[in-house]
Amino acid sequence: MQLARVIFGTSSLGNLYTVPSDEVKLAVVKAIFENSPKPVVFDSAGKYGAGLALEALGKCLKQLGIKPDEVVISNKMAWYQTELKTPEPTFEPGVWRDLKNDAVQKVSYQGMLDCFEQGNQLLNGYIPQLVSVHDPDEYLAAAQDEADAEQRYQDILDSYRALAELKAQGKVKAIGVGSKDWKIIERIDGDVNLDWVMIANSMTIKQHPANLWQFMQKLKDKGVQIINSAVFNGGFLTGGDYYNYKLVTADDEEGKALLQWRDDFFALCNKYHIKPAEACVQFGLRAPGVTSIALSTTNPDRVKSNIDMAHVQVPEEFWQEMKTQKLIDPAINF
Repeated sequence: MQLARVIFGTSSLGNLYTVPSDEVKLAVVKAIFENSPKPVVFDSAGKYGAGLALEALGKCLKQLGIKPDEVVISNKMAWYQTELKTPEPTFEPGVWRDLKNDAVQKVSYQGMLDCFEQGNQLLNGYIPQLVSVHDPDEYLAAAQDEADAEQRYQDILDSYRALAELKAQGKVKAIGVGSKDWKIIERIDGDVNLDWVMIANSMTIKQHPANLWQFMQKLKDKGVQIINSAVFNGGFLTGGDYYNYKLVTADDEEGKALLQWRDDFFALCNKYHIKPAEACVQFGLRAPGVTSIALSTTNPDRVKSNIDMAHVQVPEEFWQEMKTQKLIDPAINF
């Protein structure tokens, strides 16, 4: 299935860092449908607010009277909603706000089936067409030793066996993987027939390693659709203080280099009357095989401008000057 050019993240519907009201959540989803071609694509997960994002999305879709054929939902599965028995949720402390549930990790054949069924219930009857194992890189990184790492990778393969059965049964349309560590995607791609991949925080205007570029070209040649996510390096590329979630200061050489790069980038954007966010999105879409960009907002008034960024025309002279100033790799060939 062909994915939309802009895919909408839903972590904010799960109360990531803040607690938007039900009215704000509804307004965001409404704005997305008012400004997007159909079907609209949402990326969600059982991990987002211990299932709250799925629940809120289903509730909003129902309230707006959205027909199932007007929406495509991606459910990244690995976390199963459970009862909250402690003051704070245990699955990812300090990140989510005002949750009424906790979540446990289920990366296994049966775990995927359980997460799929629960996700359908939370979505209020809407069925996800895209499914994947959520953050396999983090699951592997938690291994205690080499034997544990091998077992965990087998758990991931067993999970994909379940997803393949769901696809064979016609219950879902496409199987994928999303990861902040693209090398885990490459490893899984060697063992699983993937329809799509989501690359997060890895292919940006600031950070675009040649070996990742080559891997994405291989995926493109195989017909695997690529969703590029987190193209602002944690917000730093558009003026934030954190690069990939680490505070940047001028107190060390690495921080100085990042800040200088951003100053030069901003100056060039200003010269060509381009917003830095637009340049980031357009670079993210120009990488090999990228069909879609994943964006999200908690502000309904910003939805249209987010969508418009995917259609901005950036002059070729801008990219050439980015290469000349070595702000992007001169060897890149769009």
